[in-house]
Amino acid sequence: MTGGSEPAGLDLRPARLDDPEVLRLVEEVQRYYVQVYGGPDDDPLQPADVAAPRGGFLLGRVDGAAVAMGGWTRAEPGDDVAHLRRMFVSPSVRRRGLASRLLDRLEEDARAAGVRRMVLTTGRPQRDALALYRSRGYTEVAPFGHYADAVGAVHLGRDLVPRGTVPG
Repeated sequence: MTGGSEPAGLDLRPARLDDPEVLRLVEEVQRYYVQVYGGPDDDPLQPADVAAPRGGFLLGRVDGAAVAMGGWTRAEPGDDVAHLRRMFVSPSVRRRGLASRLLDRLEEDARAAGVRRMVLTTGRPQRDALALYRSRGYTEVAPFGHYADAVGAVHLGRDLVPRGTVPG
């Protein structure tokens, strides 16, 4: 993953899930989940899950403030399917195209690492997230992972590399 200036004033840089700024955003998203779902997310994601060679993680800043994050992970190093994880944009900066740019960069990073398909889980109450993912070509897939049996969970996926081509 590379750093640098991004559209809409978004500066995306690699980060660790246990970085203090990321942890502040995790607390913010957990408060959001309590409002939306009635409780926090209990998915046991660990820093190593979204670190090379298994995955990647980005922290986004606007005017120096950490306002966005997201990562991807594979079940095993070398898998060509990755799970989008912890994607979040603070409500204070939503509707500025930041989530779309963050998703672009996460997909680019995963593709560069040999990932051919991205899957994700979100929930029915997150209508804006569902609209974003569906507008980007994500479609329903079989339930998987920590929330495979969760009521209201939505499982989506899309190919990052056209079938029959080699990434890179």
